[in-house]
Amino acid sequence: MPYLVWDPANPDATEATWEYDGKTYPKVMSVQGNIDVLKTIANWSEEPFDEAYYATHEYVAGEIDDISLRGVHADYLPVLKELKKEINAYLAWAQPKLDKGIPESQITLFSTNNLHIFQTYYGGLRKTADGSEWIYGDVELVTQFIEGGYELKTWLEDQGAVFNDGVQLTLIGALWHRENVNQGCDIDGDGKMEATGNWGSYFLPTKTTLLETSPTASQNKLLTRTTVKSLVTENGKVVGVTAERYDGTKLTAKANGGVVITTGGYAANVEMVVENNTYWDSEYVTKAIKTTNRSSLVGSGIVMGEEVGAATTGMGFPQMMPISWIDNGNLAFGGGQYAVYINPTTGKRFVNEYAERDVLSLGEFANGITYNGVKGVFMEITNAKTAIGYPYPYDTYVSPVEVKELSTDDVESRVYFFTSPEELGEIMKEYGMSADPKTVYETIRAYDASIMAGEQPSDGVGKSSASTTVGTVKEDGSYALEGELLRVRLMAPSTHHTMGGLVVDLDRHVLNANGEVIEGLYAAGEVTGGFHGGNRLGGNAIIEIFVSGRTAADTIAESMGK
Repeated sequence: MPYLVWDPANPDATEATWEYDGKTYPKVMSVQGNIDVLKTIANWSEEPFDEAYYATHEYVAGEIDDISLRGVHADYLPVLKELKKEINAYLAWAQPKLDKGIPESQITLFSTNNLHIFQTYYGGLRKTADGSEWIYGDVELVTQFIEGGYELKTWLEDQGAVFNDGVQLTLIGALWHRENVNQGCDIDGDGKMEATGNWGSYFLPTKTTLLETSPTASQNKLLTRTTVKSLVTENGKVVGVTAERYDGTKLTAKANGGVVITTGGYAANVEMVVENNTYWDSEYVTKAIKTTNRSSLVGSGIVMGEEVGAATTGMGFPQMMPISWIDNGNLAFGGGQYAVYINPTTGKRFVNEYAERDVLSLGEFANGITYNGVKGVFMEITNAKTAIGYPYPYDTYVSPVEVKELSTDDVESRVYFFTSPEELGEIMKEYGMSADPKTVYETIRAYDASIMAGEQPSDGVGKSSASTTVGTVKEDGSYALEGELLRVRLMAPSTHHTMGGLVVDLDRHVLNANGEVIEGLYAAGEVTGGFHGGNRLGGNAIIEIFVSGRTAADTIAESMGK
């Protein structure tokens, strides 16, 4: 949100007023490592991207120090040029402060639409395992959903959604601090939440609008426990769907303006993931892998679209969630800026914990162990006082700085607390981890020393954003590790999001293999492809589903003269 970040028109501002609510908020501060990323982008080559270079050199996903030297695809060059102007203006202001010894954590955060667009580009720039195909997000689709996303917050708040408007956080694989923390909804304005979390902020307010407060509420209906079976076509136009209710009742729903497919991806259809996969090593992505998804996300909308001639794109690039519980594959939530990821065999860090989700998952598969058939099991270690959710729990954030006390109870196969190498060793032994726990402590101590010195970790494994140490820095500036309560979470990758899906245009018409509109058919959300390239940035899905859904609805309304 512009009022929370650096403003070139008022660069020294420490606070700003948000016009929407008339309240004044402190500016959000940068995080150690962010400015190094900005400097890399400021020096990004403007030559055409050199795919041929990687025919003879190793390509490592997420290594922007190398990728930035290889150029940029022509359609993103205008974005890069504008972004460089923005970054250079910021660096001209920030660098003198750094030169005076002011830590990055006391310098206002830089963030712009162009940065978000460009990070979505390079965060999704990937190639297939055999090197035969490169993929990245369509610049027009990416720009549309990112720019359109800035209307969402006030649109939702007008319907009763509640956000913590004074913070801008991050989450796993997001690459930047740009998340607006949702807290729930207060639809009737009585100061009490009707619901919390994602359901409260995103879906209950819009559901209430649809069924209760919109001008057409009496005509609107949601059918639950109902499975769509096929699309209905007449004279080449999609005009409705056939479906079956939970009790076997069959029905047909006809559309006045159009059918919008919003059935999500296919990450819960592991067989479909494996069959389409061209990105992951087949040793790791097998039919035994777990998923974060609910059971209904099996790709049925994609199949129905294909049955009426829809084209697909990006189907070979499923996304793994690198922080999933090893017992059932569910999403553990959290971010990497405050954590160290530890190889259970060596006791060392193995990846930039703030990197993209596929980079983290690739590192985990290569460095983790196999436990009970789950591949890529690793240890995430944090200070026990660090809030680790999205946020978790949802009512944790009372204010931008005040955090409630979190539980320190162990959870079998998931979370354990310890205060010494000996206690950690007992936990590791239970899961067949062979690293010396004293080495783990040495790794943490060296990592923390680098972070406290404002430097990159001395182990050679980079860190693009580090918000806190694992050990405790006390009020007098002293540091403590042994005896401090630490938390270890046991996690591994599981299927999470599928970047591939139906091909759509800027109006969200579904297209056939010739790029022609399939009349009457639209799609929005994860069922579509072309937005995220080979890897989705954390947080981008929520933005895209709303922007795409609203875009499809607006297109249909316009076609009906409404």
